[in-house]
Amino acid sequence: MGVCPIRFTEWMAPTPTPPLKGRGFLVCRKDFMTNAKLASLMARGTDFLGCESAILCGAMSWVSERNLVAAISNAGAFGVIACGAMTPELLDREIAATKALTSKPFGVNLITMHPQLFDLIDVCAKHDVTHVVLAGGLPPKGSIEAIKGKGAKLICFAPALSLAKKLVRSGVDALVVEGMEAGGHIGPVSTSVLAQEILPDMAAQVPVFVAGGIGRGEAIAAYLEMGAAGVQLGTRFACATESVAHPNFKKAFFRASARDAIASVQIDPRLPVIPVRSLKNAGMENFTIKQREVANMLDEGAVDMMEAQLQIEHYWAGALRRAVVDGDVEGGSLMAGQSVGMVTKEEPVAEIIAQLMAQATDALERRAA
Repeated sequence: MGVCPIRFTEWMAPTPTPPLKGRGFLVCRKDFMTNAKLASLMARGTDFLGCESAILCGAMSWVSERNLVAAISNAGAFGVIACGAMTPELLDREIAATKALTSKPFGVNLITMHPQLFDLIDVCAKHDVTHVVLAGGLPPKGSIEAIKGKGAKLICFAPALSLAKKLVRSGVDALVVEGMEAGGHIGPVSTSVLAQEILPDMAAQVPVFVAGGIGRGEAIAAYLEMGAAGVQLGTRFACATESVAHPNFKKAFFRASARDAIASVQIDPRLPVIPVRSLKNAGMENFTIKQREVANMLDEGAVDMMEAQLQIEHYWAGALRRAVVDGDVEGGSLMAGQSVGMVTKEEPVAEIIAQLMAQATDALERRAA
């Protein structure tokens, strides 16, 4: 397995570094060796993704679009388009627009319950998208074969060890292990527990990327040393300079702390509601009202369970758009992970990635001392 080449200056902190005069050759040599170690730990992830640093950007609806995705890939990490509820025609245009902004690899995140999933897979194949991420549940029958048969690598989310094993047996090429600290739709188990449960069994079989609550490079280094091939971050990139999110949306992130990112509550056990982590506001309270409304419709026979689930998902899609696009930070959805407290200002993507890599390098250096 080859080691991804290092461009040391790109991984340094964005603030000017004092000249090396007087620091001595040993310090320079030590920095170089630490970067080589980080590259070695990330090699499996970078080889799989085809990029320079094994950091995926989580697919955030209305946020992970052409500008942010291209900026992340251009900075050496791996951008992922959030298809969400896009039609095949919209995805076709979004991929083309992204390719116009970057020549680097990027992926597309598709939702398993999308009614036109196979048409979306065809759009990805038309554009020779190298990696497809399936989210929102187990891949439906035929989808794995359709994606891999068209030459793309398939990444799926594994919320438990049993599902991780099942996905790999089914032919999935890589896994994302995402804990409940993440923003958006979440599972019930923390990132640290999932990593301890899944990495020892699965890391030797396929590349495994850890996600949820990661905001600094020290955590990246720790998960790499546990066997992860890389990591996925979303919240950390949501307020990047290249993010098209409304200024009000970004300001809400800057003001928030970890405890402000709370999980939604399921009020009716019949409703297939996956909890969503978001900043607390009126939009979260309105979701409770929406659940009662849908439950009443179920009681009356006005909708079946599939339609009920789609109504719940449409609520979040609309609420997220109001926050991200329109700037309605009270009635909209401010999906954010618990790492939101580490997002304090607007920064270019390249600087964010440089900070993360420098922090990971420093952490590895301290442990090697």
